[in-house]
Amino acid sequence: MTPLVPPFTDETATLKVRLAEDGWNSCDPARVSLVYTPDSQWRNRSEFVTGREEIVAFLTRKWNRELDYRLIKELWAHKDNRIAVRFAYEWHDDSQNWFRSYGNENWEFDAAGLMQRRFACINDMPIKATERKFHWPRGRRPDDHPGLSDLGL
Repeated sequence: MTPLVPPFTDETATLKVRLAEDGWNSCDPARVSLVYTPDSQWRNRSEFVTGREEIVAFLTRKWNRELDYRLIKELWAHKDNRIAVRFAYEWHDDSQNWFRSYGNENWEFDAAGLMQRRFACINDMPIKATERKFHWPRGRRPDDHPGLSDLGL
């Protein structure tokens, strides 16, 4: 397998995006934090996070609030050590109100392939449970499940 380190090719950037999607769909903050540098810097919406410890705390809060989380990411562009993605995820709150959150992320990687900077812009849209499009068991999205473009998102 080709190493997933910069500079990225179409193949390695696409795989890097899918592996990130798989990690986030695990909803395991400790596992997810390991793909970031120890001093990684994030902007997620209006929150600023620095380092793996803060990443774990942030993701723990996130997935305690965003229940039945299902995410799809799609490569938008890449160059050298940077990747841009667009994504959508579905979740509900503790009152069974469903949402689809749309956004984009800009990623920057170090020479070892760990993400050192992540900038995320996200918008939430209330949806009805009957409008959900992401129906797979918790964890990795099945290979035969449509992606964002296939779903018209």
